[in-house]
Amino acid sequence: MSTSFEDVQASYGRCLRDRKFISRFYELLLERDPEIRRMFENTDWSQQQRALRRGISIALTHAGGSDMVRRSMDEMAEAHSRSGRCPVRPELYRHWCEALLQAANEHDSRMTPALEQSWRQALGLTTEHFAEAY
Repeated sequence: MSTSFEDVQASYGRCLRDRKFISRFYELLLERDPEIRRMFENTDWSQQQRALRRGISIALTHAGGSDMVRRSMDEMAEAHSRSGRCPVRPELYRHWCEALLQAANEHDSRMTPALEQSWRQALGLTTEHFAEAY
């Protein structure tokens, strides 16, 4: 399994080739829990989709061990902390991961069980960081 998550970065790139990938992720996410749906009630979806694209890129770079995105990761974690502008309880991150994995499975024709496991490992590093900051 990759520790730099280049395989996941490549998979994410393949997913982004389909403009419906991000919107499909949000469809899946909002279906998972009524609390999540309420969190997004007044969302500017255009802005949110851009933020997610950037956030996933930062998260995968962070998971690969790069310190270049440390500040951005810390800012995102702070925004989602209990005192942040968009608080997210740590137990909800499993829904984020599962929705993202399902969307990736639907949009990356080269997804394999090993690649999915690599995705899970990378996302886990991000959600752990966010949970610690909560």
